[in-house]
Amino acid sequence: MNKLDNALLNILIKDSRTSFAEIARQLNISRAHARTRVQALVGSGVIERFTAVVDPEKLGKGISTFIDLTVAPSAIEAVAQRLASTLEVVSLYIMSDLRSLHIHTLTDSYETFDAFVREHIFNHPEILSVDCKTLMTRVKHRRGGARL
Repeated sequence: MNKLDNALLNILIKDSRTSFAEIARQLNISRAHARTRVQALVGSGVIERFTAVVDPEKLGKGISTFIDLTVAPSAIEAVAQRLASTLEVVSLYIMSDLRSLHIHTLTDSYETFDAFVREHIFNHPEILSVDCKTLMTRVKHRRGGARL
């Protein structure tokens, strides 16, 4: 990775549909060089995929909730996989204490969220504690990974 790659990635993070010609223009390089650098970043795994960022509220998924679970360490991977397979969970992380899961869910209503919790969190003895908060206001939101 060099300064050119960092600049190229920042362009693609802002808009992954930016053409090679536009990347070349912004970076003052040839279109062929822009294409070669992007292909190299994909090939090396730096760029995992190109995707669309969808506004969940426009899809009727306006309830954004963050859940922190403490789980019996022997069950953490199984619980993580079970929850990750649900439609409501949009991101899930196993934290460094190896007992905690940090989960972000999106649902269309509080009733749907309640049904999710009742089915997937309550009455599971391997889940030792739950801390849950609903998003009120998004102040800053990072899309597309780290800024370089």
